[in-house]
Amino acid sequence: MFKSFFNTVLLSLIIIVIISIFIPIFSSSPIILNEQYYSNYNISFSSVSYSLLGLCWPLPSNHRISSYFGNRVSPTTGASSYHQGIDIPANENTYFLSIMDSEVVSTGFSGSGGYTIVCSGGPFRISYCHVSSNFLVSVGDSLVAGQVIGQVGPKYVYDVIGNPYHDVTGRPTNGSTTGCHLHITIKLDGNAVDPLDYIEV
Repeated sequence: MFKSFFNTVLLSLIIIVIISIFIPIFSSSPIILNEQYYSNYNISFSSVSYSLLGLCWPLPSNHRISSYFGNRVSPTTGASSYHQGIDIPANENTYFLSIMDSEVVSTGFSGSGGYTIVCSGGPFRISYCHVSSNFLVSVGDSLVAGQVIGQVGPKYVYDVIGNPYHDVTGRPTNGSTTGCHLHITIKLDGNAVDPLDYIEV
């Protein structure tokens, strides 16, 4: 009986040791959004800002909006005359941040939005468009507001087969775009809303 008890205890200890070894491998450590974190991306910690609702402005170094939500003159072929988001001009490869706690639901080339990251958080669905194809996040990743998730993409992309979007010179563009910028669409329960009602410039 003692031998059976000893074997049970020994087996339990072995299982505990194995679990303690492998759990850290499969669990990701939480991201600490401090000065050191942002310095890795050449972002000033003091420039990261949040709205009263706790949503993060996506481009700390860029606060100019080149195209607002709502009716507009279509800037290029394929672009809508009703803008379902906002455009923030930025240089190619500028890092941008997650607006809110969310989960990545898709990454890829998405029509007029070009390379796009789509995230879902509660009743919200956020699209970050015209981004770099070198995605920093993957489908299924859990994000926190303020986390670096991607870079502003180039105007031209040459790796999309059948890309219908081109500029006047005939070169293929990163969706329907006239230059490098981050387009943000926020949908609430499936309906596009003005991002400036939720994030502050």
